[in-house]
Amino acid sequence: MTDDGNRTAAERAFKSLFKRLARLAIEAGLTAPMAHRLLKEAMVETAETDYSIDGKRLTDSRISVLTGVHRKDIRAFRSEVPVVAERGSQKVGILSTVVGRWVGSPELTDSDGKPIPLPRTAESGPSFDGLVEDVTSDVRPRTLLDELVRSGAAVVDAASDTVSLSRHALISAASLEDGLYFLDRNVGDHIAAVARNVVADRQAAPLLERAVFYNNLHPDDIDHLQALSRRKGIALLEDINREALELQTRREQAGNGDEQFRFGLYFYRERTNTETDR
Repeated sequence: MTDDGNRTAAERAFKSLFKRLARLAIEAGLTAPMAHRLLKEAMVETAETDYSIDGKRLTDSRISVLTGVHRKDIRAFRSEVPVVAERGSQKVGILSTVVGRWVGSPELTDSDGKPIPLPRTAESGPSFDGLVEDVTSDVRPRTLLDELVRSGAAVVDAASDTVSLSRHALISAASLEDGLYFLDRNVGDHIAAVARNVVADRQAAPLLERAVFYNNLHPDDIDHLQALSRRKGIALLEDINREALELQTRREQAGNGDEQFRFGLYFYRERTNTETDR
C-alpha cells in the first residue's frame, strides 16, 4: 500500500475528501463498485463538456486518454439515457424556495424582518397555500406543509389555522435524503468554486472561498464560537436572500436574467487530531 507521505498533493487531497464522503456513502448504501462507476461516469461527462476542442465531439479514445476510463465503459456511458432528477430532490428544492421567499418578501415579514404567521388559506392577501402556489403547481401546499412541520421548520396553530415559520428555518438537512440533496447542491458548488479558482485564468477575479480555522480551544470556547457563527451567519444569509429575491423579481419582470449563484456558510467542530489538523 502506498504511504500517504509519498502520495502526490492531488492524491492526498482527494483521499481526504473521499474519506469525508465515505460515511454518507455507507449510510446511503452506496458501495465502492457503485461509487467507482459513478466517478468514471462523471469523468467521462466532464471530459465531454469541458475539454472539447473547437466545439467538436471528443472521440472515445481522446476521453480515455484524458480520464483513464476504458473505451468500452465510455461507449456504454455515452449510450445511456440521461438520469432524470428524482421527485424527492425536487421537493427539497421547492421547500427551500418557499422558505426563502417567506423570509425575504416584505409582504411576508414584519418591520424587524421576521416572517409573519400566515393563514393556511385566504380569499385575499398572503397565505401559505398562496405562497406555495406562486412557487410551484407540481406539489400540493399540504404536502409541503407536512414536510415543514416534520422537519421542525414550521408550526401549525390549529385554533387559528395559521402557519408560523421558525426564525432560523432556512432549510437544513432533516433526513438522509435531504442531506444528500444539499451534498449535491451546496457541497457540489463549494467544490466547483475551489476548482474554478484553481484552474481558471489567473487574471480573473477569484470566487469567494474562505474559512477560519483555530485549534487548541476548550469545548466552551467552541460552543461560544458556534453560537456566534450561527447568529451572524443566519443574519447574513437572510440579508443575501432578501436582496437576491428582490433582484430576481426585477430580472424576471425584465426578462434578462440568465445566471445563478449560491452563497453558503458552514461550521464544523471536532476533537483535535493530527491527521485532520490543518
